[in-house]
Amino acid sequence: MMESTARAWIELDMNNLRHNINIIRGLLPDGCQLMAVLKANAYEHGAVEIARELNSNGIYSFCVASVMEGVELRKHGIQGEVLILGYTHPTQFYLLRKYRLMQTVIDYEYAKALEDYGEKITVHVKIDTGMHRLGERSDNVEEILQIFKCKNLVIEGIYSHLCAVDSDRQTDRNFTQNQIDNFNWVLSRIQKQGFPLPKVHIQSSYGIIKRSDLSYDYARVGIALYGMLYTIEDTEKYNIGLRPVLSVKARVSTVKTLYAGETVGYGLDFTAPHNMRIAAIAFGYADGIPRCLSCGVGHVLINGQKAPVVGRICMDQMMVDVSGIEGVKQGDVAVIIGRSGNAEITACEIAEQAGTVSTEILSRLGRRLKRVVKHL
Repeated sequence: MMESTARAWIELDMNNLRHNINIIRGLLPDGCQLMAVLKANAYEHGAVEIARELNSNGIYSFCVASVMEGVELRKHGIQGEVLILGYTHPTQFYLLRKYRLMQTVIDYEYAKALEDYGEKITVHVKIDTGMHRLGERSDNVEEILQIFKCKNLVIEGIYSHLCAVDSDRQTDRNFTQNQIDNFNWVLSRIQKQGFPLPKVHIQSSYGIIKRSDLSYDYARVGIALYGMLYTIEDTEKYNIGLRPVLSVKARVSTVKTLYAGETVGYGLDFTAPHNMRIAAIAFGYADGIPRCLSCGVGHVLINGQKAPVVGRICMDQMMVDVSGIEGVKQGDVAVIIGRSGNAEITACEIAEQAGTVSTEILSRLGRRLKRVVKHL
């Protein structure tokens, strides 16, 4: 793999992706297929690049957030099933047919809109079992049965989402079990009315780890596929051997001396207590680094050593202290996420510093970052 010449870029390790696929397949119950979550540009790993690798590894079931995310996959030749998890405006229903996409039925009213389109549309029916986001409520079983009577809906799936399965609190575990019970009750009512059950799914990344007793047709796996869980604690606690697929790197723009008493960056928030060497890194909050990591909260890695952020992170740049790192020069590589020598920064670590979860950090990586694919 040739090193990128860009100001900042993402590196994708497809060997790690294949490793994660094998780990996840080992967790799935017999007969359960992996449905890869590619929403938000595959958590900004690059949906097309990831989907191509998944296709080459025998994975042909995907889900995305929007119809245009599905269209992008088709335009780049991705094969298999593509489920739209979110709302599609009726004026875009034609795209579902043109690009062979499956639409989520988000409630009974939406089912009627799909039915009124007048042409066959392939769908999965979403059941709200307690999250109260999308889906027809599980206690509205008559409306759910009416959805199954729609002549223009080709129902190939039915699913729900476990919204507290990552938690170990007993109240949350009870809530999760209640969601599963509600879902299974809806499935039984559908069968009692003589409708054949379509493909069924409810588990996500945490679901396959914590509720491996559930045996459904698909598991919608997102963050685990990309090599981590939400937090450092979870990644270490479950320790299933995942490997991060993504690294983020940027160039050193300049290196200069900051003299004692001088300030750096917006707002004059940092004053040098002594003479220092600082480097400007071609990476800012528009590229995805949270601004709250300013003023020493965050750091980057250069030549295997930590370089703390000094001053405020800018839109396109950030400044770091390289006083203790010998030989840093213009054009050197700084690691934002990933490994440098024996040191590593993970998306989970950045998330902890920013008070959020790894999925938010990854999904906010800027679109102007180039992607470099690493194969064996």
